[in-house]
Amino acid sequence: MQQAREPFFSYANYLKQKYGQAAYRISVDAGFSCPNRGPDRSEPGCLYCDEHGARAPYQGYRDAVSGQRVIGSVQSLPQEWRLDLRNQIDSGRRFISSRYGAGLYILYFQAFSGTYAPVETLREIYDFALGCAPFRELAVSTRPDCIDRSKAQLLSSYRSEDFEVWVELGLQSANDESLNRINRGHTVSDFETAFNICRALGLKLTVHLIFGLPGEGIPEILRTIAYVAALKPEAVKIHNLHIPKGCPLYAEYLSGELNVPCADRHLQYTLQALERLPPETVIMRLTCDTPEHLLAAPKRFEQKARFLSRVREEMKFRNTWQGRLYSSAG
Repeated sequence: MQQAREPFFSYANYLKQKYGQAAYRISVDAGFSCPNRGPDRSEPGCLYCDEHGARAPYQGYRDAVSGQRVIGSVQSLPQEWRLDLRNQIDSGRRFISSRYGAGLYILYFQAFSGTYAPVETLREIYDFALGCAPFRELAVSTRPDCIDRSKAQLLSSYRSEDFEVWVELGLQSANDESLNRINRGHTVSDFETAFNICRALGLKLTVHLIFGLPGEGIPEILRTIAYVAALKPEAVKIHNLHIPKGCPLYAEYLSGELNVPCADRHLQYTLQALERLPPETVIMRLTCDTPEHLLAAPKRFEQKARFLSRVREEMKFRNTWQGRLYSSAG
């Protein structure tokens, strides 16, 4: 359970409680694409997604969409690909160790859809990457339409008594109209099917949400939170709508057709969400952290650390906490 001084159950606290010390994710871009972008990442994806596909900032961006590193439908991975992935892991360890003094690592397939390949290709990728460092957990970010039972079984096969496997599923909104509007390419029903497959196989689940999507306000956000709360995922990641330069929504933003929530509005969305989520659900993220040079809007959104401080301060001021309005009876 969360510590009394914290108004919400942060990921940092969860990891410290579990391991007795801080643990850090090493994010990698293994060359996956996604169904929206096609096998070489060349087609437009979700309207808010740019060419880097949520690639971690410390990995750099210059070669993020190199065609030689996109897996596509290949059945065997070339030596250059293995070298690139090992280099990413090694550089990630150096960066995290230097910045945070980290000694515990979690392998995180972050960029694009981390299950978008045949099962045997996925096995080769996961086996190789897990052998590059003494990882304590595996986390894979993906889409509901990229998970089936065979892929979930593969991920579950890495589980053991002291090794957890997390699947991060992008829902974004529990409103099908919104999913269609942002070109997600899947429905809420698709998400629930994938969620249930993963849960039945013992995988831990993180649900990704975006607040401030076109056409959505408090009623739509609360509908999404009620839906997610009823599922009781192990964790959630909340993102504020952000517009990277070059993504499909960028043109709408430039034309004045799109209103992007500021930090104050996102704070109000976040507070109402936290009050309604189960108290044991880990809060992995509350904002995006797209690098400033890639971000078109919102331009004056606060730094992540400052926003987290504001959330804590406001919750304490209001004498509220995560789960205050949550009801397990629905």
